[in-house]
This record gives sequence, structure tokens and C-alpha cells, in this order.
Amino acid sequence: MAGSVASDFVTWFESQHGILDYEKVGIVEIPGHGRGAVALQDIPEDHTLFTIPRDLTLSTRTSSLPALMGQAWKEHRLHEGWAGLILCMMWEESKGPDSKWSAYLAALPNQFDTPMFWGEEDLQELQGTAVVDKIGRDEAERDYHDKVVPAIKSRPDLFPEEKSSQYFSLERYHLMGSRILSRSFHVEQWKGEHAEDEVEDEEADNAGDTSAMDVDPQEATEAGEQTAETAPPEGSDGPEVLEVEDDEDEDEDGEDPADVAMVPMADMLNARFESENAKLFYEERVLKMVSTKPIKAGEQIWNTYGDPPNSDLLRRYGHVDLVPLRPPLSGLGNPGDVVEIRADLVVTATAKKVKYDLQERVDWWLEEADDDVFVMHTDCELPGELISFARLLLLPKDEWEKTAKKSKLPKPKVDKDVLAVAVTVLETRLQEYPTTIEEDEKLLAPENVDQLSLNKKNAIVVRLGEKRILQGGLNDARTKLAAVSGGAKKRSREEEKGGKGKKARK
Repeated sequence: MAGSVASDFVTWFESQHGILDYEKVGIVEIPGHGRGAVALQDIPEDHTLFTIPRDLTLSTRTSSLPALMGQAWKEHRLHEGWAGLILCMMWEESKGPDSKWSAYLAALPNQFDTPMFWGEEDLQELQGTAVVDKIGRDEAERDYHDKVVPAIKSRPDLFPEEKSSQYFSLERYHLMGSRILSRSFHVEQWKGEHAEDEVEDEEADNAGDTSAMDVDPQEATEAGEQTAETAPPEGSDGPEVLEVEDDEDEDEDGEDPADVAMVPMADMLNARFESENAKLFYEERVLKMVSTKPIKAGEQIWNTYGDPPNSDLLRRYGHVDLVPLRPPLSGLGNPGDVVEIRADLVVTATAKKVKYDLQERVDWWLEEADDDVFVMHTDCELPGELISFARLLLLPKDEWEKTAKKSKLPKPKVDKDVLAVAVTVLETRLQEYPTTIEEDEKLLAPENVDQLSLNKKNAIVVRLGEKRILQGGLNDARTKLAAVSGGAKKRSREEEKGGKGKKARK
């Protein structure tokens, strides 16, 4: 954000009754981070940095477009997923100065470094990572053609044809979607709140990709005082804190897409692993960004979204985190990194060791555990679910039948056979990447890294982080397998010697 745009944005924010403590908070350009907020003076804990009126948030509740479209809003299924909010943002932008959010939309980024906008060559660098199957370009374009285009064509009075190429194109749709993915929050209605211009029947269908900062209820410790704890009591009547939703696949929870909102000023704050020093709370009529710890003058103000892995950071925000890793890993990376292991790799590895068909057991597992992907973290421990699944597949027939009858998953205990399967699985999973750990480390070496494009560098950081976890888990599994196998051989020799001794004494 250029300085003049930042200044225009702050002027607009205050003209819309937003309150910024401009003596303590500055919106500036930060090298390597784009725009962000810094402390201009020392800031104490529990200090309100800025206050945002609820009606300044941009959502399908606050935009007038849903009301203007009436029942057609639901007929075009714009109340489902993000298509409705994206269309609201495109429409508000097309209105220019007549839109309440004109200056805000002008301050948002017009380009992203996320894989959604990468070319095929760059995407190839992500082969093997968790990013590739989660970009969602095809699903987004399907919504655009199936929902948005018909809605636009049905109301030329709202969407003039001469504005289509500039404001309502597929390219603009992707841009607005990326703005939502990287900047939106979940802002639930305050109890008893009813928007006059809201489309009838507020019960909305599933919310689609819920990558927005999420709302968790919080109790007030005293009248008007808000807590920043993350384990809210059910049914809390106090203020609520907006926090990151780690699990994107919560559609079955029935979240309302109308809760997804753009929150001016709050989305100007950057994020970094375990660096959060401010949190967004909401009250009946306003949202407040409050410092959660003392912030020294010159320090950046961070509102971190749940310390996600680099694969998610890259997909949502177009950047990665590089901080010191914790044992058993070393070097720089993201301590929140994860790597996904598909269950079919476990099935394939096990099938090479047994002579019976595994399909019945696989079907039973999917019915009982409903888990076909296992997640490893930077502790490099084998996922308990993976161990349990491998044990299930390896059970003798009689034990399998007992397990199926009881509908009880095997306990995640490792033995020689499970470790052997795990070694094969991890070796196979590592082979799904186009390069080795050594090759990636060489590419990121100080003498080579400056020759890489930003996209390629970020892709390498993501895949290297995943491979380090797999290699750490593989090293541990091999060590344990060797120990178990060595112990078994030793016991076998001792038993053999003992047997011979008994025979000699008879």
C-alpha cells in the first residue's frame, strides 16, 4: 500500500466513525511484509489500538446488494459459500465513490503471490505437497459460471453490461476471492441483532471454505473487561474474540456464510509464527483490536491466525514463515508445519506383506474412523491413527473378526510389523516430491537463494518443511525397527541355546 493510499484509507476509516489511536499506531510499508501496523510509542497490555463500527464491516449482511436482489439472491444460490460475498465486493467496487467501502476496497492488494495465480511451471514445484489439491481454482470457477454469471445477467440494472469486463470478470472474481481468503474474519451477529435489509430466512447453508479468522466466545472477567483465552465456556454472554479457524472443512457444522466479513483496519495487521501481540474482540456495536502484551515502540503489531503450516500460509496468504525449528528438527522453517500421508499408501505397503484381501478392513476403517489422511507434525512422531490403521490391516483373521464385532479401533501400539509398514510408507511418501532434501537445501543456500523467483523459493520452503518431517519420522522408525529386530534375534538365539541345554541335561 503506497503512503498516499494508506493515508487516504486512514482518513476514510475515521470519516466512517472508526477510531484509531494514531499516536501509538501507524499503518506503514514494511519491507518484506507489504503494509502493516507498527507501534509508534510503547503500548501497554490491554490497550485498545483501534475500534471498528460493526456496520463498517463488509459482508452479505452489511452490503445492500442481497436486499436489492430479493429472492433472486437465493434462487442463484448466492447465500451458499463465498460467491455472494465476492459478488457484493465486486458490486461495491463497481459503484466507485457511491460505495461506502470505496476507499477501503481501493486500499486492498490487487495482486497476490498465492498458488491460485501461479503458472503451471511454478505449480510443478509444489508436487507432493498438501497445497496442490487445495488451491480450489476449479471449484471457484464453477461457482462463478453457475451462480455469479447468471445473477449478473438477470439484473442489468444492478450490473450494467458496460461495467462487466472491468468489475465482474472471472479475473476480478478470483481477486476478490483471494482477498476474502487472506483477510476475512468470522463476525457473528450479536444476540438479538437483526439487520433490516437482510434477505428473509437467515438460516443459510454451508459456508464453504472457512479460512477466515473465526469467532470464539469469551466470558467477561468484569463488566466491560474482555479476556483473550481460547477455551470459551459454552453459551457465554460476554464479548467475543475473533481467532483463526484451523480446520477448513467445517461445512457440516452449518456455519453461516453471512458471518464471513471483511473488517477494515483489522486486516492491515500482519502475522508471524507465535508472534501475536494483539487480538480482535467484538461487542454489541463495535469490534476492538486490543494489545495482548506490551509492545515496544518500533515493533510490528501482529494478529496471528493460529500458527498454520507453511503450506496453508502460502496457499492463503502467499508467504511462508522461517523461524528456528525445535528438536528433533533443526535449522529454519515453520514449527507449525505438517505433512499429510494418504491412507492408500498404508494399504499398498501392507498388501505386499499379507496374502488376504484388505478391502473389507479398509471399508470398515472408513466407516468407523472416517479418516483417510494422516497428519505428521514437526515432532516427527508417527500419527496414532496411522499406527492404528496399520495394526488393523495386519491383524490375524480371528482378531480382525473380534475387532469388527466390537467396533473398536486397535490401540496405536507399534511392533515390528507396524514399523516395517511405516518405513515403507514414509519412503514412498518421500518419493512423491520432485527433489531430495539435499537438493532443496542446496537451492536455498545463501549463495543460490537469490537466483530463485519468489514463487519457486516459497515452494521449496514448503516442500522442504514437509520432507524434513517425513525424514525425521523415517529415521526414528528405522531406528526402532532395528532395535526391535535386533532384540528379537537375540531372544531367539538365547532361547535356542537354552533349549539345547535342557536337552543335554535330560
